[in-house]
Amino acid sequence: MILVALPACAVPADAVVTRAAWEAWQDGLAERFTLPDQLPPLRMLLVWDNLTGHKTAEMVVWLCRHGIMPLYTPLGGSWLNMAESVQRILKRRTLDGQHPQSPKEIGTWFQQTAQAWNQQPTPFLWNGKRRQRRRRQPGDGHAIGGSAARTEQPISPRRRRHHEWHTPRQVTH
Repeated sequence: MILVALPACAVPADAVVTRAAWEAWQDGLAERFTLPDQLPPLRMLLVWDNLTGHKTAEMVVWLCRHGIMPLYTPLGGSWLNMAESVQRILKRRTLDGQHPQSPKEIGTWFQQTAQAWNQQPTPFLWNGKRRQRRRRQPGDGHAIGGSAARTEQPISPRRRRHHEWHTPRQVTH
């Protein structure tokens, strides 16, 4: 949808100028991909994560053919967790229960939501109350099977009673 809504280039750009625009975005990248010989004018930058499917030759060539330069987020970028949290909140506040009709409408709604949120911003803290709650404290009890559930006394594996419906292959969800 977004790609279709982008304006087409009225005049084909000079091939040297076009390649220079693409190469400028590759300057300083730790991992560069080989640009195809024939490049359309650069229409969009796409920033996304390092999933294997995002880096396949087929995907990268398709993006380049459509004038889209993929840029990948760094591995281990802890700041992304916070950015993704803010993005998730913004998306939920903007789009839940809505039925946008165009990319422009989505952009306008996001802008309005962000402006309203900026009037009364939410403070985000690393190592805040949520992390403190998740830290093990004396008296937290004993973990049950890796879940958040806890017991006051450890459950001995020898004391477990296996019922006929509990098998090692039991589907739990």
